[in-house]
Amino acid sequence: MDAASSSLTTHVLDTTLGLPAQGLCLHLSRLEDHGQQWIELRTSYTDPDGRCPGLLTHTQMKAGTYKLSFDTETYWKKRGQKSFYPYVEVIFTVTDETQKLHVPLLLSPWSYTTYRGS
Repeated sequence: MDAASSSLTTHVLDTTLGLPAQGLCLHLSRLEDHGQQWIELRTSYTDPDGRCPGLLTHTQMKAGTYKLSFDTETYWKKRGQKSFYPYVEVIFTVTDETQKLHVPLLLSPWSYTTYRGS
């Protein structure tokens, strides 16, 4: 799936290197059962540009609460680096199923920042 057909994308930058975070595993889940259970929708990895463009298609996107869980511990271990955060979870709500959503993550072993991108 490419970015053009995707309603949800992410982009991860390794701020210690000033480069894309390539090969970072992430899981996309949606909160179901009246807010009682996370259902995993997809597992993916960031590409050489640190992007994961095709997380949900326009037809898969529906209103609700979603979670992107980034496996940061494995990412840092592969680089010989210890990390304070073993994973980063970004939870967000979709209210308009027609909007494209972009969730960037700026990452270091000791901190992270996220925001709603465009």
